[in-house]
Amino acid sequence: MPNMIYGTAWKKENTTKLVEDALLSGFKAIDTACQPRHYHEDLVGLGLENAFKKGIKREDISVQTKFTPISGQDVNNMPYFTHDDIIIQLEKSFLKSKENLKLDFIDSYLIHSPFNPIEDMVKVYRTMEEFVQNGEVGQLGISNCYDLKLFIYLYDIAKIKPKVLQNRFYADSKYDKELREFCKQKDITYQSFWSLTANPHILASKEISDLVKKYEKTKEQIFYKFLNQIGITPLNGTRSKEHMKEDLQIDEFVLEENEVDCIKSLLN
Repeated sequence: MPNMIYGTAWKKENTTKLVEDALLSGFKAIDTACQPRHYHEDLVGLGLENAFKKGIKREDISVQTKFTPISGQDVNNMPYFTHDDIIIQLEKSFLKSKENLKLDFIDSYLIHSPFNPIEDMVKVYRTMEEFVQNGEVGQLGISNCYDLKLFIYLYDIAKIKPKVLQNRFYADSKYDKELREFCKQKDITYQSFWSLTANPHILASKEISDLVKKYEKTKEQIFYKFLNQIGITPLNGTRSKEHMKEDLQIDEFVLEENEVDCIKSLLN
């Protein structure tokens, strides 16, 4: 995974143009889900197609999508029926994602959120492992999982270990400190979403303001760089081409260790 991912939730009818803009601006990874309630996955596919026609190479792009259980769906608009067996739900969702995205291979495939009964979630993960074995998926993971014990359980029972944990990065979960440490130990990419939206107090802090002046960067660039330096791959949902290009420039500077520690102290 690159150091930043373009997130496509809530982009509605603007999804195609924004995905194309993101890829042409330099983003190398796109995140979506087969969840019509919040994502237009078919329009993500059109955005990918447009970008490929303009010279972006498929092999340079990582595409990540998700199987969303019924609890996260609008039952009047979802890729399967409520009466379908859980594995049928997964298979229909996966086929729909490939159709929407116009891809035969999905680089990263996640369970959108934990669900009950746990036996059904295990069945879903086992079938997703088959997708990897069949060469249809590159890696697996889960999103919205804030329970360390549950995540360790999934990791322990997995034949093909999860390589991604994608969570909201916010104070209510204590910034997933223990989960992030587990991810670091097991070489799992921790992806953050709502990184800016959930942390206005950090972006407005004197610590960030001082670094903005020192490095002559935006507060968003400083925070994204901080996330990278503590091992986090953030999702970025900006609708601005200018911000897309700015935010991808975080490779141009490195925060000093004491500066990283200073921002870390705000994660309480």
